[in-house]
Amino acid sequence: MKFLPACAFALAVSFAVCVAAHADPRPDSHAPIGVMGDHVHRQGEWMFSYRYMHMSMRDNRDGTDDLRPAEIVSTAANPFALAPPRAREPAPMMPPTLRVVPLNMTMSMHMFGAMYAPSDRVTLMGMAHHTRKEMDHVTYAGPTGTTALGRFTTETSGLGDISLAALIAIGASGHWHGTLGVSIPTGDIEKRDQILTPMNTRPNPRLPYPMQLGSGSFDLILGLTHSDGTGKWGWGGQWRSVVRGDDNDEDYRLGDEHTVQGWASYLLTPRTSLSARLSVFERGNIDGRDPAIRAPVQTADPDRHAATRADAALGVNVVLPGGRNRIALEWLQPLYQDLEGPQLKNDWTITLGWQFTR
Repeated sequence: MKFLPACAFALAVSFAVCVAAHADPRPDSHAPIGVMGDHVHRQGEWMFSYRYMHMSMRDNRDGTDDLRPAEIVSTAANPFALAPPRAREPAPMMPPTLRVVPLNMTMSMHMFGAMYAPSDRVTLMGMAHHTRKEMDHVTYAGPTGTTALGRFTTETSGLGDISLAALIAIGASGHWHGTLGVSIPTGDIEKRDQILTPMNTRPNPRLPYPMQLGSGSFDLILGLTHSDGTGKWGWGGQWRSVVRGDDNDEDYRLGDEHTVQGWASYLLTPRTSLSARLSVFERGNIDGRDPAIRAPVQTADPDRHAATRADAALGVNVVLPGGRNRIALEWLQPLYQDLEGPQLKNDWTITLGWQFTR
């Protein structure tokens, strides 16, 4: 699974090195393609962008310890079988432990963005995305034991939440700007698909939270970004948070998300730069619960979604002749993951992007 993305990265670097020199804008005037809202524009300037992101998740972890599926169904308590107040409603038929375990998940996202600067001080930004998710599971037979009954896959796809934001320049240098925005709940949070239960039935229930396409709430986006450089080197840093609003129509809200990251770039040629990025990501548990999501699987438990993760990424940016088009690629690999689980671990992420400025 890692061979093709690695080859794509190598080909992109090879192409970048071969591009001839030209007096176009610096390729590292933008951050690595995995960073959102990283720069402002001059008055009257537009930018349109497209990103394709593919993320792979594989194997389970609780805290910093890896777990096999048989360990999970033997030891991980099923919250829907517990006594109130944690169990929101009676569950006399629920097994005492989890009986369905996710094995891996992939998410592919097409992101479309636009930026416009009504003044040198303010740049407006909007982003919409279409997402496809796929998760493979193994189901264990009956209320106890480690006899695997079978496997099944759930899939969802559609429009996600739309974000609108203002990037506000701080000071005259242009090296600092703040982000103030909102995420609009356009993504579906009522997706269903067929599953395999421990009793060997195949109902079509509402899928757990990671398989839904949005938050269902109006969320606040806050951030602060700095970028600078000298000679062949560039660098930057960003804090960005998503603060959830009130409970959505299904009586829950996702956990807040916070990211702090820094990057450095090196100008390989006048049109090509290489980048390295380190980031720390933190996500809280879900507050509340959707009464329609109730199953002996970890993804249905609101208290098994918190995560702290440190990631490293390598990238390449290329400015094409004419200076209006920029192509970028970035490969991200987790360095550390502490998960309130069991949860699937992040495996790798690759992002390919195109940006056009006029």
